[in-house]
Amino acid sequence: MIETSRQRSDEEVLDNQPGKIPEENDYLLLLSQIINNVGVGIYIVQNGRFAYVSPLFVKLSGYSEDELIDRETAGFVHDEDRARIRKIAVRRLKNKNGEAYEYRFVKKNGEVMWILEKICSIVYRDEKATLGSFMDITGRKKAEQLREEAAEALRRSEERYRNIIEQMEDGYFETDLAGRIAYVNEAECRNIGYARDEILGRDYNLFSDEETGGELFRLFSDIYRTGQPVRAYDMKLIKKDGSRSFNEISASLIRNERDEPVGFRGIARDVTERKKQEERIRYLATHDSLTGLPNRIMFSQLLSHAVEAARRYERQIAVFFIDLDRFKIINDSLGHEAGDQLLSGITARFRQTLRSMDVIARLGGDEFVVMIEPVSGEEQAAVVARKLLAVSMEPFTIMGEECRITASIGISIYPGDGEDEQTLIKHADMAMYLAKEEGKNNFQFYSCDTAPLMVERLSMETRLRYALEQGNLSLHYQAKLDFRNGAINGVEALLRWNDPVLGSVTPTQFIPVAEETGLIVPIGFWVLKTACAQNMTWQRENLPPLCMSVNLSLRQLLDDKLIDKIQKALSESGMPPGLLELEITESMVMYNPDRILKILQEIKALGVRLAIDDFGTGYSSLAQVKAFPIDTLKVDRSFIRNIPYGEKDKAITETILAMGRTLNLTIVAEGVETKEQMSYLEQQSCDMMQGFYFSRPIPPNEFVTLLRKHGRNLQTVAIPKE
Repeated sequence: MIETSRQRSDEEVLDNQPGKIPEENDYLLLLSQIINNVGVGIYIVQNGRFAYVSPLFVKLSGYSEDELIDRETAGFVHDEDRARIRKIAVRRLKNKNGEAYEYRFVKKNGEVMWILEKICSIVYRDEKATLGSFMDITGRKKAEQLREEAAEALRRSEERYRNIIEQMEDGYFETDLAGRIAYVNEAECRNIGYARDEILGRDYNLFSDEETGGELFRLFSDIYRTGQPVRAYDMKLIKKDGSRSFNEISASLIRNERDEPVGFRGIARDVTERKKQEERIRYLATHDSLTGLPNRIMFSQLLSHAVEAARRYERQIAVFFIDLDRFKIINDSLGHEAGDQLLSGITARFRQTLRSMDVIARLGGDEFVVMIEPVSGEEQAAVVARKLLAVSMEPFTIMGEECRITASIGISIYPGDGEDEQTLIKHADMAMYLAKEEGKNNFQFYSCDTAPLMVERLSMETRLRYALEQGNLSLHYQAKLDFRNGAINGVEALLRWNDPVLGSVTPTQFIPVAEETGLIVPIGFWVLKTACAQNMTWQRENLPPLCMSVNLSLRQLLDDKLIDKIQKALSESGMPPGLLELEITESMVMYNPDRILKILQEIKALGVRLAIDDFGTGYSSLAQVKAFPIDTLKVDRSFIRNIPYGEKDKAITETILAMGRTLNLTIVAEGVETKEQMSYLEQQSCDMMQGFYFSRPIPPNEFVTLLRKHGRNLQTVAIPKE
């Protein structure tokens, strides 16, 4: 043990050793210099206590030499390392193994210093001792710890990364530069239908055909060549079961630490459903969703291509524009579901009638267009048109109701009627309106005379709207003569239109336009209000009360707001409901008997009278008429025209009169123009008459004069025809 009470240098300790010869002193001096400069701490331990510590040991430990000498060495070892180090030291000394070992040394200030230590057995001052040397490796251990922490952080990051990848809904893959798959996540396995072990090590040929394989090769070659990633590239892949799926691929290069390309990584998203939706959207953009037929856009494209081909090969094309007559009435009365069934049914019939090479499209509503290519001329087009008209007329059973429609067809032929698709469709449309003007249920070819007629019709529609807005419509009134008392007991309001531009337009000209455009509904309401107000004006002028007759069209009758409009007209005018008689035609009654009956019952509940106009021209039976709440039958003028000389007309008229008496109905004969007709009807006990023989329809002021002159106990007077 080295005894010391103050800090001394190693040289002093060694120099003061007794009995040392000069050569030995030189050696000790050299040893001291080596110890001070070797960069390791040196110590000697005897009996478990420090016998010697080098200056570097003192410096590193933070203790003074006096504090170290004769102290137990175990007290400086970290608690967690003490038992382990004791075993290692014993083993090293026993086996004379000079391997170094590491442990934590607790410095005076409490800091922990990692040291790398080696020990061996020696004889010191004639006694056994242990020589130890150590290096401060705290910096290295901290670096190692940082590396370990970094490695652990990297491992955790990679683990999280893999977990995230495995949890992704999108597929993830990594390949080498040859395209062999090195890694795929579970989502990618689902994308292509293979298990992971079936995929790893395989290339893209596993899930692609020759075309897709070439596309993938070009895709990844471009990535490698440019170094630029690819985003959202759509690719069709083949799954294990043979089905095909669309994948949206984004891919980029994998580079090593030297920034060298070593492979590819990417994300693959199954977009099959999106592709189906996009395809559906594209389909709906060019096809009618109800019938599946091409729409206007697709038809225009097809016709445009056909025109180009026809121009090249000098062929003819026929374009049909088809409008379904009475469709709006069925759609309004039975509902849109019934209308859809009718459109689907007529579509099926048209398809069966046409050739597979012909094109039929739905433009919207009840309008269809057909392209026949090639055609030899108008005769062939007429044959096809007749077939389409025939299948249109066949009855449909919709929602338990038998429905009948007809069609109006306009035809234009390339190149005579137009040299481009827009002109051909426009001219076929014009011809279709001409077919409607000709009574519907027919076909018409476009001609040079068609355009002026369509312009006239369009002008009439525009002017009619203007007339309604500006109050240019008027009513004339035709008296009804009561055979029983010779008095004017009723009057019918009849619409008239005198336009500043078109002049006097007859009802036969403008009523069909009003029906077709829907203007008949607001015009009809105006007629109803005006007629009721006029009747009350006459009464305020001390004229006798009259039953005012107003005609209703089928579109008015099916108007959901009809009852409200009737009530409003009566309320605003103050006219008693019993003085209003609404006239409907026999064909309207038979259109949809159940629905019409319900509407008529609602009208009747208001106290309003009901009349069937033009009776005898339809197919009503006595039982059918009896079922409806009718007050008046008006015999159509076509039967009155030939009496008393036409035996068939006389028989029909007498039958109607007998029916009326049986049902206790008022019978009014229309179109009475001669004394003979009037006398015959009076002899047959007809209730009332109406016609030019007594009075034409006249303006309100002239009707006042007529009523003042012949209001009560009127003697029949023949009025000359104009």
